Parts: sequence; structure tokens; C-alpha cells
Amino acid sequence: MGKPLLGLSMMAEAEFVSAVLPLLQSNSVEVLEWSFDTFYNTEEPDWLSELLHFYSENNRLIGHGVYYSLFDARWTERQEIWLKKLKEEFRKRNYNHITEHFGFMNTENFHQGVPLPVSLHSKTLEIGKDRLYRLQDAVQVPVGIENLAFSFSLDDVMEQGIFLNKLTEDTNGFLILDLHNIYCQSCNFGVEMQEIIKLYPLDKVKEIHLSGGSWQESVYGKKLIRRDTHDDAVPEDILSVLPSVLSQCKNLEYIIIERLGNTLDAVEKKESFLDDFTQIKKIIDSSGAGTQNKDLWTKKEIRFSENPLEDMILHEEQTLLTKLLFENAGPASIKSHEFHYFKTKNWDPEMILTAQNIIKKWNPY
Repeated sequence: MGKPLLGLSMMAEAEFVSAVLPLLQSNSVEVLEWSFDTFYNTEEPDWLSELLHFYSENNRLIGHGVYYSLFDARWTERQEIWLKKLKEEFRKRNYNHITEHFGFMNTENFHQGVPLPVSLHSKTLEIGKDRLYRLQDAVQVPVGIENLAFSFSLDDVMEQGIFLNKLTEDTNGFLILDLHNIYCQSCNFGVEMQEIIKLYPLDKVKEIHLSGGSWQESVYGKKLIRRDTHDDAVPEDILSVLPSVLSQCKNLEYIIIERLGNTLDAVEKKESFLDDFTQIKKIIDSSGAGTQNKDLWTKKEIRFSENPLEDMILHEEQTLLTKLLFENAGPASIKSHEFHYFKTKNWDPEMILTAQNIIKKWNPY
């Protein structure tokens, strides 16, 4: 039984590289995760290519996608190009597995987005599966989906584990359990982390993400909103549930620490980051956790239609919702809209305002 490997989500910024250099030099980084699509339109520096190549050659590289947008109701050229570039990436390097985020980004009018959640519905599930089939078809390795930090309602928080389980069942897929994302939901909706975690199919968890984040002032003055901003130390609450999570995830292979590259810009931040790494390593070593008899993954043969599945009503609703959020429509106005696929009546007004802040941050014009 091998212990889960501990590694980092690699960033190209100089501050990040100088912070993690001691870990790389001491061979402490057992696995590297690379968000390949963040460099689709950028030239990789030589040192980065060499580092990724080294981990790839040693079967210690995993891939993490950001921009595919699994639940976009329309199939566009953007996704075609994304998959084409993914295949090129796979010719260049060997990835043990790849992952994507749950959610959709309506990127037609916005140059960049963050994944917004969708509710469990037979149609959203069909669209998600169709996109996942195409992603799986492009690669010969396991494909996993990461749980989302942001939710509009407690209902969405409580059903996401079921949704992810259904989504991955036909592709032999797996989950990344991002514990900071669960922590955000726990803080924002007043539910214990363990209560949310137990709703997930933990036997499908092959990878865990650990990170920190930030607090946003509440508009209503009731409580602070927790945001998944990857710019601070891993909270103590997450480290304290980690041993229990490790004991429940019997097929766990990788634990990845995430931190935005430009946020390690001071000596104390770098030290705190290295402290987190050391502490997490100790937790893994003392947990007795280990992958059970490792299943040899086989790619399931999936039949899917030549034309990607689309739903224009869902597309119009995704576009309208993104537009309303971008234009700062009031929560009451959004909740009063008659949506078919979004259960806006149950949405927390605070979270609607948070979504507006997130979209504004990415689309400042």
C-alpha cells in the first residue's frame, strides 16, 4: 500500500518558483500538477518545460484544466480548439490523469470567467456527460472532476456529491475533493465540513486539493463570506479534518497544495507556505492512509453522438444569468426571474452579490 503522493500545483511566477525551490531541490515534491490550458496561448519558458518534462518522464505529472467549461449548454469553436490543444499537449507530455472543474463559464461576452454552478437536473446532467465523454475521448487516461467552492444555495451544496457521482459513472471517472472549496461552503452556509464531505462518493476520490483563501465583507453585515482565492495559508480547520478525510478516501493517490504564484511575495508568506507543506507531509505520514490495491484503470468505450448535445433554453438562461450578474442586477430582481434550470427562488442574496464581485474581478472593464 503506497501513501498518497504530496505535490504542488505548479505556477510560473518568479515569486512562486523561488519559494518552492528548496522543496524541488530536496526532492520533496513527489508529484506536480500543471494547469496546461493556462499556457495554451503563451510560450513556456525553457526551465518550466524541462521541469514538467522531468516529472512527466518519471510518471509524476498530473494535469488540471480550467477553461473547458463542462456545463456550457452550447458547443462552440472555443471548446473544439481547447480539445485540439489538449491532444497536442498529450503528444508532448505524459499525464497520469487530468481533471476539470464542475460548473460552466459563459465566455461569449466575457474574456474570462469563473465556473458558476448548475443545479442537478436531467438536462444539465446530460450536457455535462456529453462534454465529459468528449474530454475522455481525447485522452487515454482517467478524467476527474473537482467540486466547486461557490454555490448559490444550500440545496446545491448538499446535492453536489450526488451530481458528481452521477456525472462520472459512465466514464470510469473520479473526483478531486478540494477541501478549501468544502470549507468555503461550510463557512458560507453554516454546515460542518464533515457533514458536506460525507455526501460525496469518497471511494471515487483520487486526488485532494488543499489551499487557503480570503474573507469578503458581507453586504448585509451578518457574516464574512469565504472566497476560494488561493492566496493565503491553509486554514487550521482544514488541517484538522484532513486525517479523518484521508482515512475515508481509500483510493486516494495525490494531495496537491495550491497557491497563486504572485501571492508569495514576502519572506513570511514563503515561510508560512513551506510550513504548510511540512505539516501536511507529517499528517500524511502519520495517517496510515494509503491507496488500496491499485485498480488498473481501463478506459470505457463510450458511444456519443457526432454532434455535441446542446440546449438553447439552458444556453439562454446561462447567458441571461451571467449578464444579470455582470450588470449588478439586485438579488430580488434575479430571484424574481422565471428560470427553468436555475432554482433562483432558493438562492442566498449574499451569494448572488458574491458572484457579482467575482465576475467583476475577472472582467473589470
